[in-house]
Amino acid sequence: MYRVKRNIFIVFSIFVFTVCVNAFQVETKGISHGHRYDKLIIRNATLIDGNGTPARGPVDVIIKNDTISSVRRARSGSQAYEKENHVIDGSGLYLLPGLINIHGHIHDSRAGHPLPFEYIYNLWLGCGITTVRDVGSNTDKTIEEREKSRKGEIAAPRIFLYMRAGGRTPEEARKSVQEIKKAGGDGVKIFGLDRDIMKAVLEEAHKLGFRVAHHVGVEETDAWDDAEFGTTSIEHWYGVPDAALKGSQNFPYWYNYSNESHRFRYAGRLWREADPEKLAKVLKTLKEAEVAWCPTFVIYESSRDFQRARTQPWFDEYLHPAVREYFKPNPKHHGSYQWNWTTADEVYWRENYRIWMNAVQKFANLGGVVGVGEDAGYIYQLYGFSLIRELELHQEAGFHPIDVIKHATENNAQTLGMEDKLGRVRKGYLADLILVDENPLENFKFLYPTGVLDIKDGKLIKRGGVKWTIKDGIVYNAPKLMENVKKIVKEAELK
Repeated sequence: MYRVKRNIFIVFSIFVFTVCVNAFQVETKGISHGHRYDKLIIRNATLIDGNGTPARGPVDVIIKNDTISSVRRARSGSQAYEKENHVIDGSGLYLLPGLINIHGHIHDSRAGHPLPFEYIYNLWLGCGITTVRDVGSNTDKTIEEREKSRKGEIAAPRIFLYMRAGGRTPEEARKSVQEIKKAGGDGVKIFGLDRDIMKAVLEEAHKLGFRVAHHVGVEETDAWDDAEFGTTSIEHWYGVPDAALKGSQNFPYWYNYSNESHRFRYAGRLWREADPEKLAKVLKTLKEAEVAWCPTFVIYESSRDFQRARTQPWFDEYLHPAVREYFKPNPKHHGSYQWNWTTADEVYWRENYRIWMNAVQKFANLGGVVGVGEDAGYIYQLYGFSLIRELELHQEAGFHPIDVIKHATENNAQTLGMEDKLGRVRKGYLADLILVDENPLENFKFLYPTGVLDIKDGKLIKRGGVKWTIKDGIVYNAPKLMENVKKIVKEAELK
């Protein structure tokens, strides 16, 4: 009797396994994690392109090696590509260009503890990010990582490396840009510079064909100078309201900009001091000068809601202990400024956000290019997750979800000077794509690896999450990447 029951169980198990395998084969045929194919077909997916148009489809996309060779109306029937070797069935899935993060940091340590590159890359790819503009890292290591990514030797987004330029004299400034050229940088990043130094950097950068990202601070230069000298993109937002002040900001006598507790507290009071008429002129001038704006709303969010920032749900499984340690209030760590953060500080910052978001919306309405970046690894923002949160904040700022997707794809590609290769699902473009099993235009939370909780037939279920990330034609199973992140975190916690 036992043998009969056992045989029945074995037969049933084989049947279930066969059904599951067949179901898997329908979804993916001949697809392995981390591989590129001579020809790959994504069939029957709903397309959300990066050009600011509504969803359409279903479509079939043909990829040859690392390039999209065709985007066409879907062929009907499950047997349409029966003879093809490598097929992803996109039925019920939404196909988007890979997300572009134009303000990222490839950190190799946090709070004095090592941080594996693999951890950051898996988070980015798992969240659908296929291109990153690095604007601050160990450049020697990042150059090596960029080459490994280009060759497909590591699972990582495409990397553009912007290196820091400056100096004490215009001559030193020009030389610093020349050194970036020799080192193989892709662009230039500048911080607080005097006007003559900034002018020299920008002139030399333009001469050598570099684009320039400006992390503006409270300094001699502001948005007027970005427009005059030809900055490619303003990072964050300092410099824009400053340019619309009547004189200086109303700092108390004891204020010290080098004290980050002072700096971030009074940053929350800046936008309300900007003159609206003067601000309108600043925004118009920036647009006419073709200066893009990457506001990074997300990186300051803890200033308006400290408790929310500290308790984000993905921290439980995905926050590396080195990053957790860096986040704790500590004057030794940049951005770890929130000791004795008050209700009044949050109230000021909420008003700051309202005016700031309104300014970004007005800039876009003038025709200005708005981009998306995360600046993660600081101020309670986790790589990948924070870029998706940035999308949500763009929607809060008043942008339609279709336009938000455009910010993170075509607009960012334009800022990189890669609008003819990235940011679209179009013939001839690089095969950087993501497949999501829910519609992000309905809810950007569907892009989070943690998904969205819902109830179906009386049971709690999870919906959403990126299922497949394709970079340079290489196919990655996003849930598998996120499982690897969990493993890295657990191993680090045991050390």
